[in-house]
Amino acid sequence: MSRPPLNSPFLLGFDEIERALDRVTRSGSDGYPPYNIERLPRTEDEPERLRITLAVAGFTRDQLDVSLEENQLVIRGRQVDERERHFLHRGIAARQFQRAFLLAEGMQVMGADLVNGLLSVDLVRPEPERVIKRINIVARD
Repeated sequence: MSRPPLNSPFLLGFDEIERALDRVTRSGSDGYPPYNIERLPRTEDEPERLRITLAVAGFTRDQLDVSLEENQLVIRGRQVDERERHFLHRGIAARQFQRAFLLAEGMQVMGADLVNGLLSVDLVRPEPERVIKRINIVARD
């Protein structure tokens, strides 16, 4: 899937967005672990909230890492394969993963919660402050 470049003469200073889009399209993922992204109900005195939920069955809190690296939310999972266990059948994979979500400017991570094999990360997008600034015009003779 190709996307048009952001090289319109009316789009000034969007180089970082184009690089971010390139990074996201290059970081192909195998779909593990599955995840949901939902918009949470909003109240009138609260900014927009989002929740990312990953299915991380079999992972403990100590085996998961949630970090904010620049403007990316990075979620990693690492399980240590226990050598002393002898499986007759192994259908539950003990594999590591990394999921990265590119966050818009101003997005804030409110916290993370692990319940019943589901890791939820709550985000908030504060309302941007509307700024109008008058630019003085200097007349040069």
